[in-house]
Amino acid sequence: MSDTTTKGPAARPELPEIDVREHASFRGRDQVSDRRLFMQLLVFRAPVGGDAAKPAEALHGALAGEQIPGVVYADANDPRGIALLTWSEDPALFVDRVRPLFARHELNTLELRPEFTMIGRSYATGFEPDLEYWLLRRYPENVTAEGWPWAVWYPLRRSGAFAQLTAEEQRGILGEHALIGRAYGAQDLAHDVRLACHGLDPNDNEFVIGLIGKDLHPLSHVVQSMRSTKQTSEYITQMGPFFVGKVLHVSRGKVEAESAAHGG
Repeated sequence: MSDTTTKGPAARPELPEIDVREHASFRGRDQVSDRRLFMQLLVFRAPVGGDAAKPAEALHGALAGEQIPGVVYADANDPRGIALLTWSEDPALFVDRVRPLFARHELNTLELRPEFTMIGRSYATGFEPDLEYWLLRRYPENVTAEGWPWAVWYPLRRSGAFAQLTAEEQRGILGEHALIGRAYGAQDLAHDVRLACHGLDPNDNEFVIGLIGKDLHPLSHVVQSMRSTKQTSEYITQMGPFFVGKVLHVSRGKVEAESAAHGG
């Protein structure tokens, strides 16, 4: 007689536990945080015959009035160009508070240049000595520092081959890159902003990089120096477009109050 016993459904595989927190360890001290900062860059062009200085001033006034932290840049490559960098722990800021600013009559003639729009989030590399400072306060300090008016912003994407490397191989490649960056920072030549933009960028870029400094030449120089690293020469498949800006106005918003409220 054949076995007609009905077998139950196969057991489902156990689902992996997803941890979206940021982790770092420094000198034996483990740190964990579920906080991070989102930053967005929008680039605009004033109408033909218009004066870019007027919407830049109006944008600064709108930021101050709404208590939105941000930086207004003059576009070094476009005499009618300006840009706005804003940031928040809550990305709803960009939709609920920044977006409505451009419906105002003094700003609604600006033409968005979407190819330069960049958005990303701060993340832990795993070695930060003070995790929450690096996630939440370091980048706003860099972009608003009075003596560092120049900025170069660009997105990048690495090849899938990089993701297939072992963790040890990745650490070695990233370590070479980081050593160069720290050298420029130690000499006050260039200071960075590193944001992850996986799934946020319309062109499938993975990171947004900001280079900040007192002079423009060192920011170009660090990009040149990085070209010889293994990461850039072998594993980065796309960089740019590059936005080059000089700070016109700074709005600090409620950043200090929000940081204090969270015990920062």
